[in-house]
Amino acid sequence: MVGKIDGFYQTGKEVKVKLVLSSTQQGNGLVIQMIKVFKHITMQSILLYQLKIAPEFSNKDRTLVVQYSVKFEQNIECGGGYIKLHSGYVNQKKFGGDTPYSFMFGPDMCGTQTKKLHVILSYQGQNYPIKKDLQCETDKLTHFYTFILRPDASYSVLVDNRERESGTMYTDWDILPPPKIKDTKAKKPADWDDREYIEDPNDVKPEGYDSIPREIPDPKAKEPDDWDEEDDGIWRPPKIPNPAYKGPWKRKKIKNPNYKGKWKTPWIDNPEFEDDPDLYVLKPIKYVGIEVWQKKDALEEAEKVRRAREEEEAQRAREEGERRRKERGHRKPRKRHDPRDYMDDYHDEL
Repeated sequence: MVGKIDGFYQTGKEVKVKLVLSSTQQGNGLVIQMIKVFKHITMQSILLYQLKIAPEFSNKDRTLVVQYSVKFEQNIECGGGYIKLHSGYVNQKKFGGDTPYSFMFGPDMCGTQTKKLHVILSYQGQNYPIKKDLQCETDKLTHFYTFILRPDASYSVLVDNRERESGTMYTDWDILPPPKIKDTKAKKPADWDDREYIEDPNDVKPEGYDSIPREIPDPKAKEPDDWDEEDDGIWRPPKIPNPAYKGPWKRKKIKNPNYKGKWKTPWIDNPEFEDDPDLYVLKPIKYVGIEVWQKKDALEEAEKVRRAREEEEAQRAREEGERRRKERGHRKPRKRHDPRDYMDDYHDEL
């Protein structure tokens, strides 16, 4: 299926721009390929475009992979580039930043404070951003952003084929109440012994310990040759610290045989938690949208947008993008945050 749709290029007034995209079925996945991009974005402009998927796509009982690459060819002071998955009917001619979506993913930059990688999921009509602080890339190179969502509600975020973050929807989004909560009514038992070490009851203070002086005369000191007892008095050697003096006597410490560890408030089942086995399931996806905006003259190139149900297809997409960039002479090293190749590990997992 190849669809021609209208994108919107806004510079104070709306100007329609034709955009051609295509989608193809590959195995069990759907790959969406952007084959023409309107590249130049000027001051305070927004570029919006959208592709309709036929038939609609569901990730129920399947791993969802959302992947695309983005390149800002100049330094961006304030801007972003997001991919969105939309459900239900969407008027493509009125598609905009406020159009409801089921999923949003992509970098957002503004000054030195905001360098965020958005991962937003919609659940029962409400949007939930990821709670973790994910950082996006800020250079002028092309970067692949990948989001993987599995049927067990676990997820992974990859940047340039390296895992940036992972976890589960149950803990990293405030969608459902937490399954476990701390028991606020619990108190430490009176017989709870949290002393790791105790005094040795069998240790006895040595006889004469308290009579050991703190200082003693320096045995190496000698009376000066010019010392005159009639004028200077009786010579006495100066005092030095007594190496035998150990301070006030204390019993030795031994391991406490009754030590139970540090007491911690126990976790209990949350009475307000009600599990949803379809927590990971998005509403059937009918549209893929791209939103790019910035407040400074710049060139933006979203080279490819790919969504696949199988991670192998996403892997092939990244390898193809790497090969094409090398052919074009883009050989600058990319910044890597994690030395391990996550996708190889995930293939082993499959």
